[in-house]
Amino acid sequence: MKKLVFVFLISCLTFLSCSEDQDDKISQATITLSFSHHWDGNLVSNADFNTIKFTNAFGTQLSIERLRYLISKVTFYKPDGNKIELQGYNLVDVTNNQNLTFTSPTPIELGSYSKVSFTFGFNNEDNAGNYQDLNSASWNVPAALGGGYHYMQFEGKFINTSNQEQGFNYHAIRAAENPGDNPTFPQDTFFAVDLGAVTITNNTTFNIEMNIAEWFKNPNTWNLNELNQMLMPNADAQILMYENGLSVFSLKSIN
Repeated sequence: MKKLVFVFLISCLTFLSCSEDQDDKISQATITLSFSHHWDGNLVSNADFNTIKFTNAFGTQLSIERLRYLISKVTFYKPDGNKIELQGYNLVDVTNNQNLTFTSPTPIELGSYSKVSFTFGFNNEDNAGNYQDLNSASWNVPAALGGGYHYMQFEGKFINTSNQEQGFNYHAIRAAENPGDNPTFPQDTFFAVDLGAVTITNNTTFNIEMNIAEWFKNPNTWNLNELNQMLMPNADAQILMYENGLSVFSLKSIN
């Protein structure tokens, strides 16, 4: 009889331990951001690169040869005003089909959040950091333009008014005036992308789309014949890019 009681107690303790472990497992969730790309509804991948096959809002035909951009500060806002900021950043490289997903290194607690957002590029504080992986990826911005890192490198060719192919470098960085030893910064050009409210009940993937065509059309119709190269030292051009970028990203679905 004593033996049966002992076995029963051990079984109960084991059951309680397993229940506690299970509760721990389901109290938190892993978050993933998955990025896809399209041109006004037509899916775009690196298989579509290096061919003149897109037409922007100005009517210019163009190709994409390189597209990569940085996202950072994935943040979950609670209804009480507190927030959870995921550590790390992600250099999405469409050209090489790399880093199209970003998974949080640590899970977050389950529950309802009033807003989820991420930052396109780095904010000014993070941009002042030193990141060896980004240095190795040639993601740096020259010191004369304020230093730090790119937000995006978007490159390709377009058919100019002489019906010739011409290259463009649509590089987004921090807007800097008076390039040189003491550049000034008229306004911030990083921006937060609001994915809306969400309730997290399990591991969750946010499927995010970039409409590449938006970089050329909303609210500023982009004329590549006038703005195609040397855009990094052009603070006015950087502000136009910032304005167009605000409509580039959208939330496709949540899994």
